[in-house]
Amino acid sequence: MMFLRRAALAAALLGVTALLPATAARADTPPACPAAPGAQAPARPDAEQGRLSDPRAAAFPEHAGLDGFVRRFPAALCGVRDAAGAERLVGAWGEALWQAAVNRAQGRRPGGDLPDRDDRPLYWTRLAMTVRLDGWRPGFAVDRAALKSRFEDASRGLTDNEFRGTRGVRRIFVSGFDPFGLDTELRRANPSGSAALQLNGRRVTLTDGTAAEIRAVVLPVRYADFDAGIVERAYGPRLVAGPRSADMITSISQGYPGLFTLEAWAGRNRSADPYPDNVRALSGGTRENPATAPGLGPGAEFLRTSLPTDAMTAVQAPYPVRLNTAVTEIPAGSAAPVDREDGPTPGSRAVAGGGGGYLSNEVAYRSNRLRLELRPALPGGHLHTPVLTGLPAEADRLTGPEFEGNETAITAQVLEVLRSSGG
Repeated sequence: MMFLRRAALAAALLGVTALLPATAARADTPPACPAAPGAQAPARPDAEQGRLSDPRAAAFPEHAGLDGFVRRFPAALCGVRDAAGAERLVGAWGEALWQAAVNRAQGRRPGGDLPDRDDRPLYWTRLAMTVRLDGWRPGFAVDRAALKSRFEDASRGLTDNEFRGTRGVRRIFVSGFDPFGLDTELRRANPSGSAALQLNGRRVTLTDGTAAEIRAVVLPVRYADFDAGIVERAYGPRLVAGPRSADMITSISQGYPGLFTLEAWAGRNRSADPYPDNVRALSGGTRENPATAPGLGPGAEFLRTSLPTDAMTAVQAPYPVRLNTAVTEIPAGSAAPVDREDGPTPGSRAVAGGGGGYLSNEVAYRSNRLRLELRPALPGGHLHTPVLTGLPAEADRLTGPEFEGNETAITAQVLEVLRSSGG
């Protein structure tokens, strides 16, 4: 499993106007919105936004029928008169974008020639909209960071996305991730994000015959968002006891070539440097000197999964599903990291969990640390999907039959693994 973890790191509605807030439906081309006297200067694009200069990035919203969000967002911003209105507007637009992406992934919103299940249009549409938001120059003071956070949360499913609370229906909460490793291959997708979009709000039957509702979010691949508590904002409301709380949680991310793994252990620390996040930021932690993330609450060095792993690993097709017990630790009394296949030893310092020392491991640790604080009896853990391969060799082609077939197989098996949790 150590070999697999390192290999994975290296590999690493019916129309737009029906979903947009009313202010968006007035024109396809936004009117001019000159900067008001004394307006705040626009924010400079970050490294992630900078990839939008590649024409393929702009093609994803267009080929999915989501480009209306990008075109019409500036006009809506121009109509805002105060900071409170701005907050309401970015929240409404974020939620509309999220719902459009969910509807598209579940076949309720035809549009474009990319496959419905593709997670990339949501990612690139959201990113293009953040550029428009950062470039907006209102004539009144706004908290740009707060507005952007509000838009990000809303467009990722963190708001207005509660369980229905139907009696007798179990509630499963999952998270996926954005695409990453885009400097190497801009066309990359993330099957965990695709699975989240396909599963959000769905009612399924578990293998024991009980009904379950699934709710999902898609998280960013950025250390700063984790430092600012996005995992806790996503999972916290679903862990507060009540009729709309989760009965099981699991984070999901893209992991190893050719197989699924349920990670037995999540480590407390970051150790993925020099591998960057999507804005090319580093974590500050390496294999030799792991680092604890800012703002992380108290917890053990390693947390063990409480998912029903025997039942969930019974799903063995089309990909094998394994329980991964490997970790990397610095043993008590030592200064050098050691790879272990059978879990941590007492008193050791965490270097990497089964999911490595990157954000896939951290989402598992953060969500389950919070679970142990709020709902310790609740099953929780982390699922790694196979690496999604099969992009066409021609760099200008966004998709192809092999890629789409692999994505379909992986995301369908995610559902089967979750269904088996009722076994």
